[in-house]
Amino acid sequence: MPQPAATVADGIAERAGGPSAGGSEFAPLLRTVRSQELLGRRHGWYARVITGNALALAAVVAGLFLIGDSWWALLLAVPFAVLFARTAFIGHDAGHAQITGHKAVSRVIGLVHGNLLLGLSFSWWNAKHNRHHANPNHIEKDPDVAADVLVFTGGQAGVRQGFRRWLTRNQAWLFFPLTLLEGIALKVHGFQDLRRQSPRERAVEGTLLVAHVVVYSALLLAVLSPGKALAFAAVHQALFGLHLGLAFAPNHKGMEMPDPNGDRWGHLRRQVLTSRNIRGGVLTDWFLGGLNYQIEHHLFPSMPRPHLRLAQPLVRAHCRDLGIPYAETGLVDSYRQALRHLYEVGEPLRAE
Repeated sequence: MPQPAATVADGIAERAGGPSAGGSEFAPLLRTVRSQELLGRRHGWYARVITGNALALAAVVAGLFLIGDSWWALLLAVPFAVLFARTAFIGHDAGHAQITGHKAVSRVIGLVHGNLLLGLSFSWWNAKHNRHHANPNHIEKDPDVAADVLVFTGGQAGVRQGFRRWLTRNQAWLFFPLTLLEGIALKVHGFQDLRRQSPRERAVEGTLLVAHVVVYSALLLAVLSPGKALAFAAVHQALFGLHLGLAFAPNHKGMEMPDPNGDRWGHLRRQVLTSRNIRGGVLTDWFLGGLNYQIEHHLFPSMPRPHLRLAQPLVRAHCRDLGIPYAETGLVDSYRQALRHLYEVGEPLRAE
């Protein structure tokens, strides 16, 4: 079974700032954060978030039954999609051991919020996310920048052929439309990953993934006619994927990409130079699930979500003292920067 993302990434952080590396750039920051107890768990905060999210999901389901077999029921697909994104953020935090340091409890929370409620394999996501956190934006080691539907470097773009070449030429324009398919894609990846898993893990994960599909379908068909149920599912899953795309797009796209053959960065530079923060207040924190503090999250993966904003001034000041660029921008501008990077990668193909 893959370790939680926090286990791998925090292990790297420990080695970067532990006694054997007392002179590292990260070590003083780690000591300061620990001295202010920002790595301590917030069990009460997460209990309220999990309970509130569960009640809100139940309220939407109740609303479906109250409205009944009507096209007006499709309006509830909007809050349902938003709440599915909240559910994904809880699963993300569980994978990073932010909610609790108990691995078994973290796994249960992740399985419930990922596999059962979303139909998203917690094991698949965790294994993939481990690799991303260890080497963000590294073209050979980060699965999030591997050539797939989108590409992120000129080298990746140059070898595209056929339909994929057309996609790359137009990827900046297609990015947000493609996120409408992300909710379905995540489910497909989860089922595909069952072949990789051990028999015991496959039994648990597969049962919960099937249970999600059965319960989700039964819920919609119990209230809506088949046509309306299909329309509701399409709108719900599309908006869920879009919400996730809006939350994840600003984090790394268009930021530094380490040279695989160049100098090896330490933990601090590897995480700070490849990440981008988003300015905003409480609404931004809520909408992005705390991922707007991407730099702090990457430096301290197991730090509870409500502590990230408290750590931000410490990280920003430390980077300023070291002369390390600290990227922070507004939400709209973050999308502009990410899309501009995708546009520039596809530029040579448009010039043909």
